[in-house]
Amino acid sequence: MRNFQIAELLADLQDVIMGSTLARCAVTDLCIQWAGWALAAAFKTEKFYDLAGSGTFILLAHLSRIWGGANHVRQNVQTGLVTAWGLRLGTFLFMRILKDGHDRRFNNVRDSPGTFFVYWTIQAVWVFMTLLPTLMLNSEKRDVPLGTRDYIGWAVWGLGFAAEAIADQQKLIFKRDPDNAGKFIQTGLWAYTRHPNYFGEILQWSGLWLSASSVMQGHQYLSVVSPLFVWFLLRHVSGIPILEKQAMRRWGSEPAFQEYIKNTPLLWPWPRF
Repeated sequence: MRNFQIAELLADLQDVIMGSTLARCAVTDLCIQWAGWALAAAFKTEKFYDLAGSGTFILLAHLSRIWGGANHVRQNVQTGLVTAWGLRLGTFLFMRILKDGHDRRFNNVRDSPGTFFVYWTIQAVWVFMTLLPTLMLNSEKRDVPLGTRDYIGWAVWGLGFAAEAIADQQKLIFKRDPDNAGKFIQTGLWAYTRHPNYFGEILQWSGLWLSASSVMQGHQYLSVVSPLFVWFLLRHVSGIPILEKQAMRRWGSEPAFQEYIKNTPLLWPWPRF
């Protein structure tokens, strides 16, 4: 009897978990990243790491909308914006690594399956945490009319999307010019912040949270952890600290770079007059 009750309890728990859009998205996310790890470890390559990450964002955004069972305008716009972000950034990063041949983040990782597994699992966490407001929104059957928060949020997203895309393109063009070999970029958006692409990234997820918050209640507002997580990750973990250290090693002794560091903000831009 006891074994039967345990089996029944586990079956009920499985139904609850698989009936939850958030839980199903979390399981799907982990399965994709771990499958990616298996292939990457087998071939000792990181070439599709970022592509898998951005692709998972797109897939989960659409699956959550389907599994959520609603089809409101706000959900469709939010899903479309995530898709646009994923297609642009994923394609850009994939083309870049195909050209470069490797990603320096993985120089001491690709030959260690265990460490590689940690990287792919961290990517799963990054995807889920960052996408959380969108997943919550798409899981919500309740709807409210579009309002100020939606329009401001989408405008913020648009500003961030433009900033990131323009900054990436400016740096790409700069690096392709043979006359700029061995130099650092300090023109365009890079004259106002040393990391305009990351500034744009943070704006995009902040805007998406703001729009999604229009239908949030109670504990759902805790999903503000999404843009805060993006900021913390880029500012203190995997983005800015690594790039700043590399830049200081390469150009730290140059007066021009020292002047650039002194006069250009790290992340949050201000206009130059």
